[in-house]
Amino acid sequence: MKGQVNSVEAATDWLYRYPELYSGTLIKRYKRFFVDAKLDSGEIVTAHCPNTGPMTGVSTPGSAVMLSKSNNPKRKLGYTLELIEVHDNGPTWVGVNTALPNRVVKLALEKHLFPELGDYLKVQSEVPYGQEKKSRVDFLLSGTEMERSIYLEVKNTTFVKGKLALFPDTETTRGQKHLRELMALLPDYRSVMLYFINRGDCMDFAPGDETDPVYGKLLREALSIGVEILPCRFAVSPEGIRYLGLANCSFV
Repeated sequence: MKGQVNSVEAATDWLYRYPELYSGTLIKRYKRFFVDAKLDSGEIVTAHCPNTGPMTGVSTPGSAVMLSKSNNPKRKLGYTLELIEVHDNGPTWVGVNTALPNRVVKLALEKHLFPELGDYLKVQSEVPYGQEKKSRVDFLLSGTEMERSIYLEVKNTTFVKGKLALFPDTETTRGQKHLRELMALLPDYRSVMLYFINRGDCMDFAPGDETDPVYGKLLREALSIGVEILPCRFAVSPEGIRYLGLANCSFV
């Protein structure tokens, strides 16, 4: 697959608007789920980090951050890390809340912003599939006009080298499993892997061969037998998230 970066008219609309955010500076991230940050007010807070991965290249102490604040009195941590500013290609905000990509993709699917998927009438989330139905695919697209239903998996992508977005940023046996399960659905169904590039400064996409060579090999095999790849670019800012179109697949 070799695609050109697409300009999408619908990108003038926000797909997602952040709640009120609080700006500050990252002090450190630790134990995966915690970050300490100094707010612009001078207050030092411990916030929840909703990203269990290594966050390679996007968790540098001293980086500008944006935090949301919950009004739920039962929460142990009132703040949540939402955005980090990086400087790989100039100042760029990166979305680090991994709970958001699926929510944003669902909104995009409901608006039919991905013409590559064709016509579908129904969008279902978290549908059981795979061997003995023990896995759940992020989305199942179906409809009476479709020849084959579409199983679609979403992967959050923040790791870059220059303007090349890479996935994964570490070895992922879970990601490898998802590729194998999508491959097993062919040819009865369409299988789609959507990479949610959670930053607006990348024009190209490739597998992270150095971090997980097995995943890179599997992705190329999956592509060769008909699994479809959608490397979707999103512009992220403290105001919200917009869809920018497809990145180029630079590995085929």
